[in-house]
Amino acid sequence: MAIPILHLWEKYFYDYHEGLGSTYERFIINELLVSIVNQFNIKTVFESPSFGFTGLSGINSLGLAINGINVTIADNNHTRLIKIREVWSQFNTTANFILENEANDLMIIKEYFNNLSNINKKKNINHNFDMSWNFSALWFVKDIELFLNELSNITTKAILIIVPNRTGIGYLHQSQKGKNDFKNLLIEKNIVPDTFISILKNLNWKLIKSDYIDCPLWPDIGMEKEDFLKTFITRKKKITNRKRKNKKPLSIIDYYTGKSPNMKTKMLKLDFFEKFAPNVFKKIWAHHKYFLSVKGS
Repeated sequence: MAIPILHLWEKYFYDYHEGLGSTYERFIINELLVSIVNQFNIKTVFESPSFGFTGLSGINSLGLAINGINVTIADNNHTRLIKIREVWSQFNTTANFILENEANDLMIIKEYFNNLSNINKKKNINHNFDMSWNFSALWFVKDIELFLNELSNITTKAILIIVPNRTGIGYLHQSQKGKNDFKNLLIEKNIVPDTFISILKNLNWKLIKSDYIDCPLWPDIGMEKEDFLKTFITRKKKITNRKRKNKKPLSIIDYYTGKSPNMKTKMLKLDFFEKFAPNVFKKIWAHHKYFLSVKGS
């Protein structure tokens, strides 16, 4: 099993432990989302596809909703969508949850968007969204041109796409280790920037910013990031040899519930590379890269 999240995504709904890597990643993404929301006065957000390469599915927009943004989450797996809704139900907020059409376990959204007006009337959902976005999810889209065309139709201000950093050592490692998964379960060409940038440009969207993101102190490799940091930073055997069973579960959910109010501060203390590393370093170290486009004039 080369890429576990493709096969074991359901386990995170029973054990919220995502580890240091995904928890840091979420806070960094949230910082980006908040900056875009503030810059463009975003009030409504559509996240689709909601399933990407992270731990607990469907919660990347949760921070926005908690802060008053109207969020709509779309997923093409009925079981996963129900579980996502259950996670959201823990908070004094909500979102609109929409099941997209599913075929061959890959996302097809034509029928969904064709029927969007009727769905919106029934669920009182706004037809248009100020911003649409997704994280590490485009390679699940079966027809990328159709998807972006329809996404363009319902988005009025900004489209944010975050994809894996294909020049990063972690990506190169995973793509070799998980050749079968890449071939059978993913459409890798969809996350090539030239692919979606070109399509969006033809749809009158202007790319205004792109940069590396999710560039922590640890590489994007398949190991416990806590163990990597402890091995890298200290040689104390009592720390480096600590067993997994003694580790406390780590998830951004505890921050949102107020159980760990200092979690954000602790996570952002690990952003030295994020802030100060040059792009020539981030090119091989950063885990992801983002692309922000706005409606052309």
